[in-house]
Amino acid sequence: MLTKIIMPQEIKIILLALITLSITSCGQLISNAKKEFADDLAATILESNDPETVKKGVPAYLILISSMVKGDPDNPELLESGAQLYAAYASSFTDSAESNQALAETAFLYSSRAMCIRHLKFCDIKGLSYFEYELLLTEIDETQVNSLFVFASSWASVIEATSSDWNAVAELPKVKASIQRVLDVDDTVSNGNAHLYMAVLETLLPPSLGGKPDLAKKHFERAIEISNNTNLMAKVLYAEKYARLLFDRDLHDKLLNEVLASDIDQKDQRLINALAKQRAKTLLTDADDYF
Repeated sequence: MLTKIIMPQEIKIILLALITLSITSCGQLISNAKKEFADDLAATILESNDPETVKKGVPAYLILISSMVKGDPDNPELLESGAQLYAAYASSFTDSAESNQALAETAFLYSSRAMCIRHLKFCDIKGLSYFEYELLLTEIDETQVNSLFVFASSWASVIEATSSDWNAVAELPKVKASIQRVLDVDDTVSNGNAHLYMAVLETLLPPSLGGKPDLAKKHFERAIEISNNTNLMAKVLYAEKYARLLFDRDLHDKLLNEVLASDIDQKDQRLINALAKQRAKTLLTDADDYF
């Protein structure tokens, strides 16, 4: 619901009703316009093949999105658009740990607020035990699965940005449970990126400490399959997080060379794939030192 509509208990005169409806309709149009702007902005950024220009230009729009959220703080769609933009910039373009943390925390704040608006039981998740939270996740269906993924992915981003804080890291099982619920409901969400998140989470630890690289491998391959081989970042992370973990040089180089040789020009993947090629080149350059 884009706006909170409060209808009076009794309407004494028709004129008052018409005024009330007119104000509500105007608010709805403004709210929709804000969301459309945020969506168009995100689409334009994703279609860019010039990461450097995006890096320089997006900070101004982050401030603009925040001003829009300030003026419409109960709009879950706008909050989620802002969360995705902040989280994407934090993970790909920040130059300092402090900036990464600040941006990731804003993304999580926005997505948390959106999830709370959509589902009141999510308003106090930090007060829930893991088992209580796992039970809550069973209430998420197809209508809320995209929102849950935005929430879970921004939560993962803030944990990554504050990895020295053990209180934050202790919340990782809830993040995994959230992404698993997304996969259970619809594993094709976000072009297979839910599988990508789960794959990375399964490779955070080596097998000797409880990591599950075999399961991660399945998630990486499913993410690539869902994207019809167009998500080059999936291959890069497959090489970096899985092949390097197992010291599989052949798989590592094969995946990264496939990324560099790709001429995929899917417009909504241009930025991500440009970043993937940059990362692939870096990983190949220092491979001899790693292996």
